[in-house]
Amino acid sequence: MSEPENPRQPGAEPPGNPDRLYILGGEGEAKSPAPHLDLVTLVVSRSEPDPGLQPEHAAVVRMCDYPLSVAEISAYLELPVSTLTPVLTELLSRGRVEARPPIPAAALPDVSLLEAVMHGLQKL
Repeated sequence: MSEPENPRQPGAEPPGNPDRLYILGGEGEAKSPAPHLDLVTLVVSRSEPDPGLQPEHAAVVRMCDYPLSVAEISAYLELPVSTLTPVLTELLSRGRVEARPPIPAAALPDVSLLEAVMHGLQKL
């Protein structure tokens, strides 16, 4: 009898394996309470990256010259949001980046004004 093949041999995984695990170690716990970060929170740099920063931290500081959402940063770095959140929290506690609430959508125009414009255009 022949031995069954082991489907989990090294190198047998298909390329682009979705089972990627991440660990990013911080230099310590944040001293202030963690801010609420959701996918649409905008993050902007407050300083230039230092040579001593970890690569992920430096990449966030470098790319956030203009406000980017947490979802955009996650996509650009190809890191899950659950992994990116502690990185952002640490940068926020150090004052390297600033978190801003998303820009609110403009108020909807008054319906009566739109109806008046529509009626005026119909009369032309």
